[in-house]
Amino acid sequence: MTVLGFFGVSVRDMVCFGAYIVLGLTFPGLLLIRALYGGRRTLPEEVALGLVLGYAIEVLTYIAARAAGMPLLVIAWPVVTYAVFAAVPSLRRHWKGGPRPAAPVWWSWSLALITAYLVAWSAARFFKLHALTWPALGSVSLDMPFHLALIGELKHHMPPTVPMVAGESLFYHWFVYAHFAAASWTTGVEPLVLLFRLVMLPMMIAFAVLIGMIGRRVVGSWAAALLVTVGALFLEAPNLHLGIEVGVFTWRPTQTWQSPTQTFGALLFAPVVLLLVDLLDRKRRTLGRWLLLVVFLVALMGAKATYLPLLAAGLTAIAVVEAVRRRRMPWPALVSLGITVACFACAQFVLFGQARLGMAPEPLAMMRSAWGELTGLGEDAQPSLASALAVTLLYLLGWIIGWCGICGLLSRPKLLMRPAVVLMLGVGAAGIGATLLFGHPHHAERYFSAGAYPYLGIVAVYGLFVILRRSRVSVRTTAYAVGAGVVATCLTHLVFGVRVPLSPGEDEISLYRPYIVLVVLALLATGMLLVVNRRRLVVGAALAISMISAAGLPAAFALRVLPAVVHSPAGDGAAPDPPVAATGTPRDALAAGRWLRAHSDPDDLVATNTHCRWGFENPCDTREFWGAALTERRMLVEGWAFTPTNYRYWHRGLTVENLPFWDQERIRLNDEAFRSPSAASVQRLRARYGVRWLLVDERYMSPGHRLGDAADIRFHSGDYAVYQVPGDPT
Repeated sequence: MTVLGFFGVSVRDMVCFGAYIVLGLTFPGLLLIRALYGGRRTLPEEVALGLVLGYAIEVLTYIAARAAGMPLLVIAWPVVTYAVFAAVPSLRRHWKGGPRPAAPVWWSWSLALITAYLVAWSAARFFKLHALTWPALGSVSLDMPFHLALIGELKHHMPPTVPMVAGESLFYHWFVYAHFAAASWTTGVEPLVLLFRLVMLPMMIAFAVLIGMIGRRVVGSWAAALLVTVGALFLEAPNLHLGIEVGVFTWRPTQTWQSPTQTFGALLFAPVVLLLVDLLDRKRRTLGRWLLLVVFLVALMGAKATYLPLLAAGLTAIAVVEAVRRRRMPWPALVSLGITVACFACAQFVLFGQARLGMAPEPLAMMRSAWGELTGLGEDAQPSLASALAVTLLYLLGWIIGWCGICGLLSRPKLLMRPAVVLMLGVGAAGIGATLLFGHPHHAERYFSAGAYPYLGIVAVYGLFVILRRSRVSVRTTAYAVGAGVVATCLTHLVFGVRVPLSPGEDEISLYRPYIVLVVLALLATGMLLVVNRRRLVVGAALAISMISAAGLPAAFALRVLPAVVHSPAGDGAAPDPPVAATGTPRDALAAGRWLRAHSDPDDLVATNTHCRWGFENPCDTREFWGAALTERRMLVEGWAFTPTNYRYWHRGLTVENLPFWDQERIRLNDEAFRSPSAASVQRLRARYGVRWLLVDERYMSPGHRLGDAADIRFHSGDYAVYQVPGDPT
């Protein structure tokens, strides 16, 4: 609360939101988990599962309530849940819960430290850079007004459309915005505060608990659960270049404030995997668990589009392996696959309208772009096939290092056939494959691998624990191997690292030199360990796997610290999206947007003269969403970069955000009302499209304009004015 208060959240908002999370989502969800899931779990695990089930049911309930025009009816589901569990005698025992496994004290403290880290990380990496007040609010990362606009749309309309372009269908994974809308209706907290300060934290904490729970279920160890959780939050590729987040090493985290859809999708996917681990074990099948699986999959269907095909790949792998091994139909896997395919089909044909939104088969698209970044030739440069494959090998090498622990399962090959292991390996293989085979103008194909890597991490930890247990290597010896891996990686970075992007004329081979050296060192060290331990090869293999794996998480973390300590800080970080200059942020846009929201009807249509991001007018970057975001109203035409229609006109060689608007008649009439304002031009917007308000950035108006003669000025402050279009002329 102290951190949130420091960054502008009122006590009232914290109390209302906290009460809503606990009483409106977590506790009713927890009661249902106890009744339907069964089994024994720690209290944090029960709470996390209850919260995620609460999210899933809330979203589905809100969709129906909003469609019926009664959004506050969303509170009916927790009220009904409480009433049923109080009235039915057989359900009353779930208020107290059953016996729970005894968790080590250090595990509880670890969860507390992870929670504290997530709060501190959020404050340092997001809260500090995303203000709640104007004008600093106007210079936040460009995706945030897009999310805010969609929250406003889901708050007032069902089915939703793209609020920045009237009439454009919203073929997008929008379920998380339904949660924001439901939370805003129920608590009265501003969507801006929910998006910038409150909603993501419970999701991140619940995900950390659930991913650790899956790790403990698969590996059977509390220590493994902690390692899995830490890996899911921190794991990344070792970067041996003098640059922190460059090219293929810009791994998207599983949980992030700047992508609510990714965070929500990852959270809903975790209980799906957990339930499948249980259901595919023939001893743990109950009707309640199947029902929970269906609920989570339906919610996941509209939460993040990338997870269902990954899951389908994993379930297909299980079905094939089980059919070959046991020579009978693997019905649990096939039923789960059928549900997944049905949800995927519904998502593609109903929610997403078969829109690709720029995603298309384009092998090694991200690798080609990364090559341009690394060489300094630009993302649009076209490398040779050999160069693209070389960067791909660097990318895959990062994965191999990070999940080298999977090789430990080779010491007990039968464990590779466990349904849980096959499922996660299938998900991981599909994630890597999709990342390499598809392309997107903003490299959204990375979300496939981002969604998969926590589960590859679980299998890697499993393999590491299996081989260490079998080899009986001491903790001290293992620590030496880990330390050697970290030291070797850091020394390679210091001695052979090269600054990227490369200087003009610098040989491309320098990009690969430090990785070649690291691979050679790893092979030599592995050979020595196997020779020294030739009588017990499993010992040498365990130490080699520990050493190579250490080049992942601990070494990658050390490599983030080294540039600040050893090298000059200049040039050692990936630049974020360029912020809008202070001079490019209009005065009082927030005040104008809030005034219009308060004095208009949610169904009113607004026209605006702003189509380009502030400060990015030439060429026009059409990722401009602030009008819809601040007003919670639909715009006739604002920014159209992320619309399905715009993506249909995009092809390789063009920049999606610089494409012209496809409806030339609409954009001409819209802009004419501001460039040459007259009663005729303004009334034409009302008669043809139903425009009732004009949101005007007066910096783009000609001096002495006469817009006030054609529309009634209702608000003016700073650079912004709001006009109301008069009624239909007689």
